[in-house]
Amino acid sequence: MNFNYTEEQLLIQKTARDFAKDHLEPGVIDRDDTCTFPEKEIALMADLGFMGMMVPEEYGGAGMDAVSYVTALEEIAAVDASAAVIMSVNNSLVTQLIQNFASDDQKAQFLPDIANGKKLGAFSLSEPQSGSDAGNMRTFAERKNGHYVLNGTKNWVTNGISSGVVIVLAVTEKNVGSKGISAFIVEKDLEGLSLGKKEDKLGIRGSDTCELYFENCQVPVNCLIGNEGDGFKIALGTLDGGRIGIASQALGIARSAMEKSVAYAKERKQFKKPIAEFGAIQSKLATMATNINAARLLILQAAHLKDEHKPYSKEAAMAKVFASRTAMEASTDCVQIFGGYGYMREYGVERLMRDAKITQIYEGTSEIQELVIARSLLKE
Repeated sequence: MNFNYTEEQLLIQKTARDFAKDHLEPGVIDRDDTCTFPEKEIALMADLGFMGMMVPEEYGGAGMDAVSYVTALEEIAAVDASAAVIMSVNNSLVTQLIQNFASDDQKAQFLPDIANGKKLGAFSLSEPQSGSDAGNMRTFAERKNGHYVLNGTKNWVTNGISSGVVIVLAVTEKNVGSKGISAFIVEKDLEGLSLGKKEDKLGIRGSDTCELYFENCQVPVNCLIGNEGDGFKIALGTLDGGRIGIASQALGIARSAMEKSVAYAKERKQFKKPIAEFGAIQSKLATMATNINAARLLILQAAHLKDEHKPYSKEAAMAKVFASRTAMEASTDCVQIFGGYGYMREYGVERLMRDAKITQIYEGTSEIQELVIARSLLKE
């Protein structure tokens, strides 16, 4: 693997960094306080090609590689983790799923609008009784008269309110476990699909999360992705890419924590000298820097394997579990370095700690990632 970025990748990195500083940073604390979706900012990100980065140009995307994607996502997350997860879901869980598993007709119908930002995508797997245990799904899709009639509840749907299209996993054959799960592309304006309340979350408060309710919602047969029973395989294949995205989000949060910690440690004086001169502070900064660099290398390894069309499930799990732990530890230490000021909202570092926690939970908890890694090792 070449550890040097190409000129194009460096340009993408700079573009994302400049955009985040100019357009995301000014209102990020207010959006967090008020739980405001960054609608205008996401539209600008779409104009830059950031909402369909790996979608081929023929389908309205930017046609970039996975390394470019994770590089841009880190820069967005370093300033606004909410914008980053919106970007991650649209790229990793929606456009990539359609690109990898949908028919040519479905790609032509749905990809352009999602890739260019005209419609936002959402991914709907979890249910009230089934989080990590996705095989315990109850939402049922029954085929009737040229439609699938969906009934059930989905929860924790990121982009659930603002999206125009949602990928829905539902049971089409009962009593066969995960083999009876199928995947559908569902447009949000269908009769029988309604939204739950906007969840009041600990972190990533600028993104919207809600439940989706299906009550005799008729989905056209041609919105089935692949064949009946393919859904679980499709979801697992898609979540590998999603985990690289969440790892990149965590990396951006951790890097922001380190940068803010370094700047503050140089300015803050105690006992007549900057606190950066104290060994305890230097130890925290050194640990942050080491773990952040290691997390980035794990992410780049997984992204590189994805670009090479090689298996990367284990590497994606490693990247996510390590990067999310790094984000939690770095953000917590950042608050500690800031002391009492770190506990105040106006300084923006307590937000990093709140945003970091979810990276250890969604798109597969850290415990699930460890299972994926261990099972992969035991098969070797």
